[in-house]
Formats: sequence, C-alpha cells, structure tokens
Amino acid sequence: MKDNPTKIIIIEDEALIAAELKSTLDLLGHKVVGHSMNGDKALDLFAQVEADLILLDINIKGTLSGIDLAKIIRKKYNVPFVYLTSFSDKTTLDLVKDTLPYGYIVKPFSENDLKVNIELALFKHSMENAKISYTKESLESKLCVTLTDKEYEILIGFKDGLTYKEVGEKLFISVNTVKTYQKRLFQLLSVSSKYELLERVR
Repeated sequence: MKDNPTKIIIIEDEALIAAELKSTLDLLGHKVVGHSMNGDKALDLFAQVEADLILLDINIKGTLSGIDLAKIIRKKYNVPFVYLTSFSDKTTLDLVKDTLPYGYIVKPFSENDLKVNIELALFKHSMENAKISYTKESLESKLCVTLTDKEYEILIGFKDGLTYKEVGEKLFISVNTVKTYQKRLFQLLSVSSKYELLERVR
C-alpha cells in the first residue's frame, strides 16, 4: 500500500460488489475507511469518517438515494464522489448531471475503470480547491464571521496542514497561545474539533 493511500468510503448495498470493490481498491493501493449498505446510515458515516473520495451507488437501500446523498455531500462536505450504477440510460444520466459528479462507473466495472475514475476525480477536485480564494475577506464572507488577523493566520496555518508547534513558530507565539486561539475559533464557528473547523473552511 502507498505511504499515503487515498482514503475511500464505499456506499453500496450489494455485499458481493462491495467486497469486489474493496479487493480491487486494495490492489490499487487505496484504503477503504468505511462502507455502508444504507443511504440513511451513510450520513452517519460521512460525519464520523474522514475520506478523500466516496464511491456512491445510485440505487441504495434506505430513504435516501445515491443522488440524494450526492447533493448532501456537495452541500456539507468537500469530498469528491464517483457514482456506481448498473444504469446508463438518458433518464439516469440527466438526474446525475445536476449533482456534478467527479466520475461515473457502470457495473460491471474493471480495475481500470476504477483506477481512471479515481485518478481523474482526485485531480479535478484538487484543481477546484486550488481555485478557492483563502483571503481574509473571502473567508469572512463564506463563514459569516469577523476574524482578527491572528485568528485568520492561525486558520490558514491549520488549513495548510501545519502542527500547533509549526503555527506557533511561524507566528512567533507559544503552542498554548495557538490552542487558545483554536478554542476561540471553535466557539466562533460553532464546531467542536479541528476536523470540523477545517471542513467549514474548505
């Protein structure tokens, strides 16, 4: 497996297909970090597990379809998703177009289908993120808050993947001061973890 394997969630209600997906993803060097066979339970999984990509069956058990889940992912999570489906008819395609998927795999799939769709989805998503403006003004507008210069600088440090120590060294403040600002950011944005904080920013 790669040093930093792509973390993938599988939403698929057919156990055999899910098992085949996991096996193929393992061979490709990715890591399956969650699986749900039910659309409603998938929401809990999205909230609890951090993933780089979601493989999403369109016709899934539960009250939420894969298309419903895709709309929620678009709204709440900054994670690319690729549809899995047995259907490629015009009606289905018209329905999925509105959700702007990062890929579309028709069952039965091959290892190459998965490989190509995942690579393209991750690339497209990284290009989208690169275009996002992280100026103080744009973040305040997006988050509907007013940030001090220091809060903004610490937020950007977290976004760039810096540790508390690295943020402190960059801004010439102690680790404890960084954590104090983090608490203020938690309160300001109504979140309870660094992960939730970064999800809001992204």
